[in-house]
Amino acid sequence: MGENKTNNFSTTLPAPQSELVQEIIKDPYNFDFLTLTEKSQERDLEDGLMKNLTSFLLELGKGFAFVGQQYHLEIGEQDYYLDLLFYNTKLHCYVVFELKMGEFKPEYAGKVNFYLSAIDSLLKTEYDQPSIGIILCKSKNKIVAEYALRDMSKPIGVSEYNITQILSEELKTTLPTIEELEQELEDK
Repeated sequence: MGENKTNNFSTTLPAPQSELVQEIIKDPYNFDFLTLTEKSQERDLEDGLMKNLTSFLLELGKGFAFVGQQYHLEIGEQDYYLDLLFYNTKLHCYVVFELKMGEFKPEYAGKVNFYLSAIDSLLKTEYDQPSIGIILCKSKNKIVAEYALRDMSKPIGVSEYNITQILSEELKTTLPTIEELEQELEDK
């Protein structure tokens, strides 16, 4: 892998596919359409992306089709749930997004590699290209990400996301919600 590469696409995908993936996958993603607090959890991030699915799809770019949130897989009689599952019509493959509120940790790569193996066995057809995993983190150490991905067999990338509207809990509780504003307008 190259210097500080935070994906392994060039070593896990054939040349035409890896180049197209490099063009389509972003780093960082801009989620300015979200408003989260400092105490928000991964589920809040996921729910915010789903509530703003149109904006999320626009940020992802062309070709992404939504397949599911908390997509259920049963593997070895155990239940697993993928944060977000998409299909990319340009890449002709499934794309798994694993969401993390904090900094990238090496163990995330193993989890996504496992999910990709499952998707490739359970959902992928002979017409589909290998599935791709994207770990979306608030931040990453590029060297740690490079080492974590170097020997993974499945195509995985680590991308950061930016959210400029982080509200403190105090401020959030003093501002009216959209529902409260709508109710106030209806009452007038």
